[in-house]
Amino acid sequence: MAIAPIDSNSADSEPGRKRKSRRRQTAHLKQVPSSKQLRETIRAACVQVAAGLDKSRPLPKDEMEKVVRDLLTGLNQPDSYVGWTMVMFASEFWRDQVAAVPHERRLFLLPHCLKHAEGCPADYDQFGLDCKTCGACSIADYRTIAEEMGYKVLVAEGSPIVLKIIVSGHVDAIVGVACLNVLEKAIDKILLAGIPCMAVPLLSSDCRNTSVDEDWVHDMIQVPHQQPQQTTRSYVHLMRAASAMFEPEELTRLVQPQRKGPSLAEVNGHGAAALDPISATEKLALDFLARGGKYSRPFTTLAVYDALTGGEGTSAGGAARVGEYSDSVKRTALAIETFHKASLVHDDIEDDDAYRYGDVTIHRKYGVPTAINLGDYMIGLGYRLVSRDMAQLGGETAGRIIDCLADAHMRLSEGQGAELLWRDAADKSLKPVDALKIYALKTSPAFEAALQCGVLLSGTEEDYSNSMRQFARHVGVAFQILNDLKDWRGDSDNKLSAGGDVLGGRPTVLWALALENLNEANRTELIQLISDDSQSPASRVAQVRQLYATAGVFDAAERLIDKYRSRAEEIADQLEPEELRRLMYYLIDTILDDPAASQPPIVMHMLTADMAVTPA
Repeated sequence: MAIAPIDSNSADSEPGRKRKSRRRQTAHLKQVPSSKQLRETIRAACVQVAAGLDKSRPLPKDEMEKVVRDLLTGLNQPDSYVGWTMVMFASEFWRDQVAAVPHERRLFLLPHCLKHAEGCPADYDQFGLDCKTCGACSIADYRTIAEEMGYKVLVAEGSPIVLKIIVSGHVDAIVGVACLNVLEKAIDKILLAGIPCMAVPLLSSDCRNTSVDEDWVHDMIQVPHQQPQQTTRSYVHLMRAASAMFEPEELTRLVQPQRKGPSLAEVNGHGAAALDPISATEKLALDFLARGGKYSRPFTTLAVYDALTGGEGTSAGGAARVGEYSDSVKRTALAIETFHKASLVHDDIEDDDAYRYGDVTIHRKYGVPTAINLGDYMIGLGYRLVSRDMAQLGGETAGRIIDCLADAHMRLSEGQGAELLWRDAADKSLKPVDALKIYALKTSPAFEAALQCGVLLSGTEEDYSNSMRQFARHVGVAFQILNDLKDWRGDSDNKLSAGGDVLGGRPTVLWALALENLNEANRTELIQLISDDSQSPASRVAQVRQLYATAGVFDAAERLIDKYRSRAEEIADQLEPEELRRLMYYLIDTILDDPAASQPPIVMHMLTADMAVTPA
């Protein structure tokens, strides 16, 4: 069936167009077309339209949605198919890029909900579903075909483990099967980063005894290896470069430790007591630097540097270009993460947190005095990573970078200090504007430093300082409000239970909005609840949640996120060159992920011997 052509060069798809946030519920857009014939018709239209698009850059989600809506209008189909059609369209957009990746460098994802729920004989082991290949479902069939072709196969749902595998360099493309809810959450960040990806949606989201268009899955697995006519830009090379700096061997090479002796990992589990006392602080610092995290700050520095020096790090030859970065550039990016890790050590002391990166926190393991000293050491290390390269960077550039880092360090401490003083104060009143000021100081400076250091490293004569500061402020504040909302949804990234900020006595904009909007009696009740030890934590949290709902703070917080996101986008709209503007949009979209979308549990089944990855 022919459809009207869609102009890929329209104003809405221009790289420099102004963006408008679309933060909304999407459940009404996730209907799967009921008949196979209709699904085939829509899929054929996706193939036709995708073939005519410029594939030199990833297609942003809002642009893709516009194309898909126009496509469905041309087919006289309802908007309820938008979500399903976007998956099919994205798969066709990326088909050539997936084909460019050899089968042995592709990852095949399968959902555990394809199993036969009532009769499945499989058990779950440490890696997930231990399939018995009984033939009752299609999991074993798909897995066998994919493995014979060279694929790595994983039964998993959720983007963290997938991104970790991609960044680690084990695979270069992803094909998968999942329900629309999972695809919306898990695939978004992967596609934003420019990682080749294809998917076939399940025909329902029931999570039990689900089905799929099996011939489409076979077609997807068997996409032949061939070179594409056009290569799409990708941030994966820069992600890998940021992550690689924290591999033990590369970290040691860049830091060039001053003390001799074994590392913490080399003392065979005997801990700090087995280290030489003089070298112990350095060894503990390097161990903590390499231990975990997303390395988003050093990535940001490298990506800004790349965007202002030609943008070749996102091209087809990006791996080679990134490999040419000087050690002075890498050490500056490393310094950003070093300051961040130092702040985490100190924050964990102040909050008395028990765990960090899946391990006992430094102060719980080695004591508060040692943890304070370790954080101080890492601050010094961060400055030394820059100052030692003064000759390579140039005195003026090195001085400006150090000044940028010092300014960020001081403002972050001011924000943290304001929070600590509020927590210890008897008066728990707080205005929304004051909460937002604390957020701007606590969250934005480190992000701003990562941006500014990338600018300074590039040597550009353009003054981006004000744009970067305002952009970082808006994104940082929105991100912190997002964390507030996640705290009440039991965010799976870091917070296993809801209401932790209230029980921990932290000043949040939700608290401030509640005090502003509640009547006097409810305000008094709210303030009394945070110190009422006669009730269980669960009871107190439930009552606070009800008061928050009465005050409408959750909706108000959503509106604030929209406002700050829009302000960040307005700044990004004006930035040149296009590579920098595209990066700013990418940072907005990845940092300000939708808090209303639930993160599905990660369920792992099988990893090949060369791909042993621990869930994040």
